[in-house]
Amino acid sequence: MADFLTELQHEFTLPFTNPVLIFSILLLIVLLAPILLKRFNVPSIIGLIVAGVIVGPYGLNFIDHTQGGVEIFSTIGLLYIMFIVGLELDLGEFKQNRNKSLTFGFYTFIIPLLIGYPVCFYLLGYDANASFLTASMFSTHTLVAYPIVSRMGVARNQAVAITVGGTILTDTAVLIILAMVLSGSDGGLDLSFLLKLLISLVLFSLIIFLIVPRIAKWFFQKAESEKYTNFIFVLFIVFSAGFLVELGGIEPIIGAFAAGLALNKLIPHSSALMNRIEFFGNALFIPIFLISVGMLVDISVVFDGPRTIIVALTLTIVALIGKWIAAFVTQKTFSYTATQRTLIFGLSSSHAAATLAIIIVGYRAGILDEYILNGTIILILLTCIVASVFTQRSAKKIALSEENAPLTPSAMGEFAQEKILVPIANPSHIGYHVQLALLLKDKKSVNPISLLGVVPNNREAEKNIVSFRKRLQEFVATAKAAEVNVDIITTIDHNPADGIVRTARETMSDIVILGWPGKAGLWDKLLGEKIDLIIKNMDKNLFVCHVEQKLITHKRIVLISPPSVEKEDGFSMWVDKVSTLSSELSVPVLHLGHPDTQKIIAVQKKTGNFIFQPFVDWDNPLSCGDQIRKDDLIIMISAHVGYVSHLPVMESMPTRMENRFPDHSRIVVYPKKHLADHLLENDDYIFIP
Repeated sequence: MADFLTELQHEFTLPFTNPVLIFSILLLIVLLAPILLKRFNVPSIIGLIVAGVIVGPYGLNFIDHTQGGVEIFSTIGLLYIMFIVGLELDLGEFKQNRNKSLTFGFYTFIIPLLIGYPVCFYLLGYDANASFLTASMFSTHTLVAYPIVSRMGVARNQAVAITVGGTILTDTAVLIILAMVLSGSDGGLDLSFLLKLLISLVLFSLIIFLIVPRIAKWFFQKAESEKYTNFIFVLFIVFSAGFLVELGGIEPIIGAFAAGLALNKLIPHSSALMNRIEFFGNALFIPIFLISVGMLVDISVVFDGPRTIIVALTLTIVALIGKWIAAFVTQKTFSYTATQRTLIFGLSSSHAAATLAIIIVGYRAGILDEYILNGTIILILLTCIVASVFTQRSAKKIALSEENAPLTPSAMGEFAQEKILVPIANPSHIGYHVQLALLLKDKKSVNPISLLGVVPNNREAEKNIVSFRKRLQEFVATAKAAEVNVDIITTIDHNPADGIVRTARETMSDIVILGWPGKAGLWDKLLGEKIDLIIKNMDKNLFVCHVEQKLITHKRIVLISPPSVEKEDGFSMWVDKVSTLSSELSVPVLHLGHPDTQKIIAVQKKTGNFIFQPFVDWDNPLSCGDQIRKDDLIIMISAHVGYVSHLPVMESMPTRMENRFPDHSRIVVYPKKHLADHLLENDDYIFIP
């Protein structure tokens, strides 16, 4: 009995050393902190940081952040945040706004530095090296509040894009300053170190942006059915990238972010793999990182004398003022809204990992004293709280404004309740059409994607219905892994074409994604011969698709539209869907069409990834083939007979495209029918470029 009590006492000796108990406490905090603070409308990030203060070595001393794997989880969480930032970044928007990112990066780096140096040198009385290093700390920021914008669905707002770009620029510049100050403190600038740094960056960039995407593309194609293997492969890339840059003297967060950029095009934002990545990060790694940040905070230092309090408050105020001015100047430079300014300030005002790394390295080198160290810990806590509050408020306003934005008059019905129907003739040859539906689906819609099977009306009908449903369960599971609701509809009809048209009307579907007729193998011979009947009788937005290769392997979308297509009822729908697909796949769109159509697309502000090139040869629309590349996804906009944008040459377009581009992925879109008040006579319909 005495031995049992002794062992029990040992298990509960503070700080706890049992990794199972430590992990249980961490999970309890992750579980309860958001729930408890939600009642007080406090961001969960703050709760996790405060919980870390309470259970950490300077609080109740339950957990030492160096024990029980907390430090490892903390490092994983930080790298995970930076990786998700790179993965969720809209590369088209980022490239389009790279000059804005550079400008913001300059503002958020130089303004805090210019404010901080004289304050540290003249007001706090530190020498030049200590003042310069401390002031550079003000320029850094860690995207602690990024999970808030990601969770609220505003991660692709332009303000977020330029803040992310500025983060990498500032942190990289500050880390170089750290190397320079350390070299200077030893008696001179170590040029060999800077040369090593430059060479390391070049080699790392070649590996990450040239070699890794090719390996990842090959791996995802070969291990497409191995869902968990794909996730492990992604983690391997992330931490290998972090380790590689660390070998070159660079913080691993830069490597994790670069890994996210390298894999950005290969992991669509609506995919099941992306869902798994975000799930593990938001559920485990990132919360434990936030808890570990709180564990570093020593509240007792405020009682060591007025010097600590003065330094802590001064550092915090200067840091927040510098970041707010940078956000304000950025707003005025690019004419952003006040809400976007607040969002930029919220995201860029939190100091954590890079700040702590700089201060600890400076403290260990004897450049900084304990007052700066303790003051920085308080600064981390206060700025994380401020950043979370301001980011939460501004992200909520932007999310509500985007949700309540009025739809265009020509939009297809209530877009928030979009319904997609995907007829499947043979479940074993379903191809990539369900994946296409997942990428195109409006995320606000509560309606599921419906997979339709039309079975012959004979004695085997009931048996065929059961067989069809069983064979589609794998695809339903894949969709649910991406948190997309999918249902299966089966119906009986003597004519499959009639069954598809009838079901589309019964379900009030907005979009029907149909397999390509003929030798593509997605439809049996009977249905292939009846494809024209479906096109003729379908009064929905119809996508006739043949996807030759995995969607993420396409490098560009070539969009071809006839003149006057903007007058059709489904115009806004297909422009939005092409824009969505471009964003999901992170590829540009080359639009070949009439200049009037291109002007209207530009007015709709859906041109983030669009490149416009006039096309006038509508006597032979497939003459554009000279501009088609090997990995292009071709989307041709057609029209039903008798409608304003219909051209006789566009009839039988699926067959003609298959003959002209047999090895390309191709989609022919038939917008929803819309009768004009006065249909033009064929003799009067002459296109003048």
